[in-house]
Amino acid sequence: MTTQEILDLLPYSSPFLFVDELHEISEDGAKGSYTFKTDEHFYKGHFKDLPITPGVILTETMAQIAVITLGIYLGREKIEGTTMPEIALTSIAVNFHAPVFPGEKVTVTSQKKYFRFGKLSCDVEMRNSEDKIVCSGNISGFLKQKKCSE
Repeated sequence: MTTQEILDLLPYSSPFLFVDELHEISEDGAKGSYTFKTDEHFYKGHFKDLPITPGVILTETMAQIAVITLGIYLGREKIEGTTMPEIALTSIAVNFHAPVFPGEKVTVTSQKKYFRFGKLSCDVEMRNSEDKIVCSGNISGFLKQKKCSE
């Protein structure tokens, strides 16, 4: 399965897709990036004179890039032709270290802790273009298959 095939299976679209590129993926983790556009809808009103990316969006970006893509990759044998992944996050513990401003590019990396019985748990980290940690933590979720409608 190629990185583009994995990205095509993400259950998101604009304006809620926070993955520009998937750089690498293996049995142990994933790495990808996203650049926050200056006109993202959530900047309107998220601090009047100094817009910053909300923590919930940073968390979602980490989940999409480093956990959900990895779950699709790890479950790839079951995702062939007749099935699509259903994904549900089950727990999130994230610490925020620095703000992310409009126009910034971030890189997200995950390290798999475990994947068993369809549940994936990863340690995740987001860095900005200056290679400073913006946020880090642990995200877990379930991956299961559902039949595609014909």
